[in-house]
Amino acid sequence: MVRLLVCGFLGAMLVATVATPEIFAQKKKVDVKMKWSGSVEDEKAMKPEFIVNAKDLEAVWKAWKIEGEMPKVDFTKELVVAVYSVGSKLNLAGANLDDKGNLSVLGFGTRDIRSGFRYVLATVSNDGVKSVNGKALPK
Repeated sequence: MVRLLVCGFLGAMLVATVATPEIFAQKKKVDVKMKWSGSVEDEKAMKPEFIVNAKDLEAVWKAWKIEGEMPKVDFTKELVVAVYSVGSKLNLAGANLDDKGNLSVLGFGTRDIRSGFRYVLATVSNDGVKSVNGKALPK
């Protein structure tokens, strides 16, 4: 029994010493400022991970046929992130920035399947962000 405990302890120590730093990376919660959500009937419509300029936001706004005036976003300080689902409901779970500059954006929704897709767009600070969900921002 003691031998088993010692082996388990040594194994845990080995894993802890060779574990990659990403496991222990600190993540900082990023506040969501503005948020828009809705549905798009065309399943093949563009679905960008993020939007970094007004021209691209306008293209999405028109392609998705979003009603109302396109919001004004200060892209010098913010970027727009997105989550998608084919379920009937979708919410933004949050955004976290790791120490390497990757912004993880997560959504949660229902598991049922409907035609088209649901989206949530949100603005977040671009301070320190180098990538979103592993996809690099343009230079």
